[in-house]
Amino acid sequence: MKTKQLISFIIAPSISLAIILFGDLKHGEPAVTNTLAVALLMAVWWITEAVPLAVTSLLPVALFPLLGIMDAKNVSSTYFNNVIFLFMGGFVIALAMQRWDLHRRIALKILLTTGVSPGRILLGFMLATAFLSMWMSNTATAMMMMPILISVIDKLEESIGKQEIKGYSVGLLLGVAYSASIGGIATLVGTPPNLSFARIFEIYFPDAPEITFATWLLFALPVSIMLFISAWIYLYYVYNQKKQNWTSVSKHTFRDQLHEMGPIRYEEKVVLIAFISVALLWIFRLDLDLGWIKIPGWSGIFPKSSFLDDGTVAIFVAIVLFIIPSKSADFKRIMDWEGATKIPWHIILLFGGGFALASGIKESGLSTWFGEQLIFVADFNPIVVILSVALLITFLTELTSNTATTEMILPILAGIAISTEINPLFLMLPATLSASLAFMLPVATPPNAIIFGTNRVTVSQMAKTGLILNLIGAVIVTVMTYLLGTFVFDINIGEFPDWAIPK
Repeated sequence: MKTKQLISFIIAPSISLAIILFGDLKHGEPAVTNTLAVALLMAVWWITEAVPLAVTSLLPVALFPLLGIMDAKNVSSTYFNNVIFLFMGGFVIALAMQRWDLHRRIALKILLTTGVSPGRILLGFMLATAFLSMWMSNTATAMMMMPILISVIDKLEESIGKQEIKGYSVGLLLGVAYSASIGGIATLVGTPPNLSFARIFEIYFPDAPEITFATWLLFALPVSIMLFISAWIYLYYVYNQKKQNWTSVSKHTFRDQLHEMGPIRYEEKVVLIAFISVALLWIFRLDLDLGWIKIPGWSGIFPKSSFLDDGTVAIFVAIVLFIIPSKSADFKRIMDWEGATKIPWHIILLFGGGFALASGIKESGLSTWFGEQLIFVADFNPIVVILSVALLITFLTELTSNTATTEMILPILAGIAISTEINPLFLMLPATLSASLAFMLPVATPPNAIIFGTNRVTVSQMAKTGLILNLIGAVIVTVMTYLLGTFVFDINIGEFPDWAIPK
């Protein structure tokens, strides 16, 4: 155990115990003080990983009933819900793509389409990574792109020269890491903080309009596109060495790898159909109001359409993959349980721990207490508030798990919104997006760590490049939340929505 982990393992519980024994945040309501003690303990252990993240996530099951915060039945039920099933179903489909190499075929097709000039190769890798990370784990996407990227860099070094291509290769590597994070924010299933937001928002504001796959896509996809374009332009001009001779580079590298894969197989076709189907079912489940046209949702054909959600769709399509037979001699079905065991159960427990903590903070009244302490926030301009939230979360998540950061901060922001009568989405949306925009350090996100692990990128290179992108990201998130967010989520500036008023 590292020194900081050992220290946090001893000191954090001691401080939490002292808060429980001697603290009194709200007279006559010990649950408020006790929840703060548990939240502090979980935050420190999540940040330092003094024990595994999943183990920290189980603390509410043991401590909330003991400390009178929530009863065992209610706290346990927060660990498995519709958002968890949405994540599980989406991950099974992603695992099916990986099992049959469909993800690699998609990436190579995109690279062949974009071309082989410096800007186009960078665009191709970033576009392939961003698109795949919209549907798959950012970590899995970055891992999958690495062998393709390294083979292309080796080919460029052979054709142009190792020293001549050194700077450009850094740009390619950073491009893959950054676009894995940028693409992930575009869909609800693209990155864990998005799902955390959807569930925590539902916990705090059950009467609010549902955050569906389609509404999130309408808002976050344009944000993702703007971030993507900004990152591509910035990386191209920083790392492209214009004196390089690119005439010896051709599409053969990508075409040869695609040729080695052979024609698309039956199993790949099945997974591709499932992949497209689940995306379309998510997008068109509810009525889609684009302002000038309203597209009716397919769920309306069922008598109990409100019973359906995005998790229903994900699990249904995932189950179909377990049923359809495979023509391969190695596997009987397109998916089997052995393949499904690769679902990251520790992330599911991390989700559950965050949801339990959010519920405890709400039920105990701690979120309201925080809001009362920060009521002065209402005096600031909304743009200043949004930018401050975006910058705070962006730099905080450089040192912490983005999922853990989201699940610690969103309940507090919900409480602040209620106390200050600011629309909660003004605070929660930028926080959620910013949690995925940590570009400076290898420890910030798994894609950053994977790229750093190639030993071709230094910490200083990543930090210098990432700092600028962090700032650009905060500005884009602020502007898009203020402009596009008000339209998509029907936010009236200066008006506190009825669904946010505590009942």
